[in-house]
Amino acid sequence: MEINLIDLQKTLQENGILISFSGRFSQEIIEELGDAVKKYLETESISQKDTYNVFSVFIEQTQNIKNYSALKNNCSVRAKIANSGIVTIGKSDTGHFVSSGNIMESTDAYALAQKLDIISSLDRAGLKKLYKEQMKKEMLPESTGAGLGLIDMARKASRPLQYSINKLDEEFHFFTLKVNI
Repeated sequence: MEINLIDLQKTLQENGILISFSGRFSQEIIEELGDAVKKYLETESISQKDTYNVFSVFIEQTQNIKNYSALKNNCSVRAKIANSGIVTIGKSDTGHFVSSGNIMESTDAYALAQKLDIISSLDRAGLKKLYKEQMKKEMLPESTGAGLGLIDMARKASRPLQYSINKLDEEFHFFTLKVNI
């Protein structure tokens, strides 16, 4: 099957996508992409604060995908999960956005959605309070983080976090998260 790159480019442009990566996220790839994103954003005419926020959200989202894949290391479909990651940075009429997605086990996708629903219901003061509470919690040894990343993204966002869950089959869903800066 031949991929029509001009159609792909047109779709990306129609959706305001400036940068996109799809595939397996390793620490090295995240670092290289992060450097490229930072350099690209510095050429855009946006504030230093927004540049930092877009970069920070990009790093958090890619780390989340990488960490989820690592959690599923012993899963029989690990390669399917690991290769499903995608992240995009785009521009809309209201500012920039960072969107990411990956395949997740259904129970994990819905558990994440519940966390996001709570976070998205909070105002700035509520997010600050929740962040401080999470900072005080003891991390479990098997934990990949204290849950601060989602809260921090919400604090940097200009609007509540948006997500979608698309069913692939009984066991897996494709989870998408969008953060508007």
